[in-house]
Amino acid sequence: MKLGIALGWHTFAWEELLDLVQRAEALGYAAAYVDGDVSMLGVREETEVLDGWTVTEALILRTQRIQIGSIRLVQHWNAAHLAQAVATLERIAPGRLRFFVSIGDRPEDPRFGLPRLPASARIRWLDETLAAVRGLWRGESVSMAGEFVQLDAARVRPVVGEGTLPIEIGAKGDRLLGVVARHADIWNINLPPIPERVARAENVLRSACDACGRDADRISRSLWIFARVQKAVDPAALLAEFRRLSPWFRDVPDAEIERSIVAGDAAHCRTRLAEMADALRLEHPVIDLSGMRHAEALETLEALAPGGEFN
Repeated sequence: MKLGIALGWHTFAWEELLDLVQRAEALGYAAAYVDGDVSMLGVREETEVLDGWTVTEALILRTQRIQIGSIRLVQHWNAAHLAQAVATLERIAPGRLRFFVSIGDRPEDPRFGLPRLPASARIRWLDETLAAVRGLWRGESVSMAGEFVQLDAARVRPVVGEGTLPIEIGAKGDRLLGVVARHADIWNINLPPIPERVARAENVLRSACDACGRDADRISRSLWIFARVQKAVDPAALLAEFRRLSPWFRDVPDAEIERSIVAGDAAHCRTRLAEMADALRLEHPVIDLSGMRHAEALETLEALAPGGEFN
């Protein structure tokens, strides 16, 4: 089991982010996720909004071992450019990138010249992109006349060794789980850690894997778990914080969200994280520290540092 951390929502200045990731590496965390491809300047005018790919590269080059993940969204990238950028980083720092992709968008994307498409179209775009990326990484000459990806004998160098760079896809809905079945090495379960919801999504994924001839058990699992180490637990305040930081779960009832939050002293949080990871068969559980202040995040890293259940 490889424990990771998530540091999202542009809460941290660059210097703070670097300090947290370097400390996480020293404490034995396997991966750190930071903000990815977003266009949040329309709603985050009061703080810096750092480019996710640039930050990912910089963190990899300022650390030694820890993997760095930040989400890549198809509407931000040409497929061949994405394949070459990733292959180049893999050549410079082998095994350090957690290549994480999905279809998320922001309402303000059109302000930046980015298309605002329905989810069904973005799913098709991701499917085409990953098919192209895999071929380009193998060193093939790729031609594609797709709905969203058009390539004419495109080639990428350097070549990424087969199987050396896993693809992680964030997904919860039926159609996107089909993309997971066709392309993912890691399923980033885009759900709160609620066993009933994860089980339903797993059943959909298994059916999709059967349809394309893949073994669903060969796809490992990652899931972000909202965790707060604190002496006095205020359920109402925690629920409000979760809702503010995870608006994409607006349709999940409060009672289920409350079950999914890990809060209390360090020992309690470590026990709950281990229980959730075991129940949901997570190879890559991720402690979600998004929205925290620097000092709070640092204290939490120290309190929940890998060991015991997470060796």
